[in-house]
Amino acid sequence: MGTVHAKSLDPLPMHGRDLGVHPDDLVELPEPEQESKQEILENKAVVVQHVNVQGLGRTKEDLLGYEISEVFHAKNLIDVMKKSHIARQKLLRLGIFKEVEVLIDTSEGSDALPNGLDVTFEVTEVKRLTGSYNTMVGNNEGSMVLGLKLPNVFGRAEKLTFQFSYGTKETSYGLSFFKPQPGNFERNLILNLYKVTGQFPWSSLKETDRGASAEFNFPLGVTNHTLKWEGVWRELGCLARSASFAVREESGHSLKSALSHTVSIDSRNSAIFPSRGALLRINQELAGYTGGDASFLKEDFELQLNKRLFWDSVLSASLWGGMLCPIGGQPSSIADRFYLGGPTSVRGFGMYSIGPQSEGDYLGGEAYWAGGLHLYTPLPFRPGKGGFGDLFRTHFFLNAGNLCNLNYGEGPRAHLQKMAECLRWSYGAGIVLRLGNIARLELNYCVPMGVQSGDRICDGVQFGAGIRFL
Repeated sequence: MGTVHAKSLDPLPMHGRDLGVHPDDLVELPEPEQESKQEILENKAVVVQHVNVQGLGRTKEDLLGYEISEVFHAKNLIDVMKKSHIARQKLLRLGIFKEVEVLIDTSEGSDALPNGLDVTFEVTEVKRLTGSYNTMVGNNEGSMVLGLKLPNVFGRAEKLTFQFSYGTKETSYGLSFFKPQPGNFERNLILNLYKVTGQFPWSSLKETDRGASAEFNFPLGVTNHTLKWEGVWRELGCLARSASFAVREESGHSLKSALSHTVSIDSRNSAIFPSRGALLRINQELAGYTGGDASFLKEDFELQLNKRLFWDSVLSASLWGGMLCPIGGQPSSIADRFYLGGPTSVRGFGMYSIGPQSEGDYLGGEAYWAGGLHLYTPLPFRPGKGGFGDLFRTHFFLNAGNLCNLNYGEGPRAHLQKMAECLRWSYGAGIVLRLGNIARLELNYCVPMGVQSGDRICDGVQFGAGIRFL
């Protein structure tokens, strides 16, 4: 539940025209000749003698060898088409080509075999410099984003990106360098330099971060891993003159150097409206051992399970949790603690307005948990089915959670008892709108329960926008 300041590169687009010939198109054959042609396509052995790539400018040929090598292993014509199509998708995924066309022809020349084939990929490279303008939705905030990209900087699918973002609560700019491993695009290195200025009205706090990070992403079996180092100079200040003394005490400069590891397993069929599958994400962060004046160990996890029921309805259950343990006797910083509450977590409560507070300013906590149970259904009477109406869902929800500070001198039983005390929960119903496959909007009617002294509630209609929901 904190804000990730280092902006990673977006997933690379996969645009381009379809293959001129695709295996799925091979069904419209004249009836009398269908058996003979099908036999030729499926049973006649062929040999791919040459694979050519035309249209290269600054791209290095050795990079493409990893992506198209499987074409040489094709055994018949249909296999050639399938492997060529897969190779085309891999080339587009690199983000360095605007178009990729595939041509398959019989081999020619003195070394041509009777059953030899030549496969040619005709590519169009993207421009050396591209610009973009778009809007971005965060957790209950929006931003305007301007970007400049230099794709394929050194000829092996590297990308250099400069991005400026101006939002309702946050303004940032950063420089990012992306380098994939040739032949294994999911294994990549990302370097970031950034400055982020954010406002946190629930804490009467403003924060300016200037930092650098390096992260290495790689798959391992069914899991995906991220190893990251981040060094950040943080400047905390009061957002309002009425800020509490506890927030004023936190004001000033600090330096954090942290190592983190994230592992995730995601079998969901959609990130926004999943109807089946599960997600497990575990993150560990260790600060202080590589320098800086912030020292802590932080662990948090996210679990989500989805099950399709009758009439296209889906039952979804989520569980979040985390603990922060200061190291060396130093108190934790307000910038590192967890926050809970609002339309993206425990609905019916104000944004991050659960837990420890001082004079109306919420200070966050060192331990939290939150759970949610949802029943998603199509809109009543299914208006716009198969089109615009499929972007909407109705949902009924039950949320619960708690945020507090723990005395680490006590045992696990005392910790569990503390986490179970002062339980906040809520229930309600609403409408959900999917924005692409990256974000969603919610308009809910909420009934908060278990309200504690100092909590801020939103009894009735509550609006939320974000990319991560409980």
